[in-house]
Amino acid sequence: MKRVPAPADQQPDSFAFTAENLEVAKRHIAKYPPRRQASAVMPLLDLAQRQHENWLPRAAMDAVAEMLEMPRIRVYEVATFYTMYNLAPVGQHFVQICTTTPCWLRGSDDVVSACKSKLGIEMGDTTADGKFTVIEVECLGACVNAPMMQINDDYYEDLTAASTIAVLEALAKGETPKVGPQSGRHTTEPAGGPTTLREFMGDG
Repeated sequence: MKRVPAPADQQPDSFAFTAENLEVAKRHIAKYPPRRQASAVMPLLDLAQRQHENWLPRAAMDAVAEMLEMPRIRVYEVATFYTMYNLAPVGQHFVQICTTTPCWLRGSDDVVSACKSKLGIEMGDTTADGKFTVIEVECLGACVNAPMMQINDDYYEDLTAASTIAVLEALAKGETPKVGPQSGRHTTEPAGGPTTLREFMGDG
């Protein structure tokens, strides 16, 4: 997915935090000493992105700069450096597929193919109904449960082509699929069940 801002015709003229989010922003700022409020730039950008349909328009970045008394360019530098910030609209379900080595070795190609086939789009595209955007990303830190994908704030792990499609279908129906491993194992326990301390645990 290209890291380029949305075109001018998609950029809103203004942005303001809701009353509730403004209070959250103030709590973030209060964590830092006087004249160090710029340290709150990342959580405030994240808060603005969540308020604005999961992407950051320039007006939101400008609002954060004004609130933190920062030059606008410094806020732009942060927003354009970190891939957690979306500079253009994304789908309701933002699908990020890890294809780094551990996931690739465990079948991330199948996850990518399943997403492309089921949604009818290529990497970096958004479905016509605006429900899904799919991108390829670097390591998301769930290597022990590879392959995996992140959709919005949730991780889906131990994926196969079939379980990937099942997750997408559930989301398309407005359902909430089970997060975490899709293979049935609990968190990061061995796929075949416990292998040590079985007698101690009363299983031997």
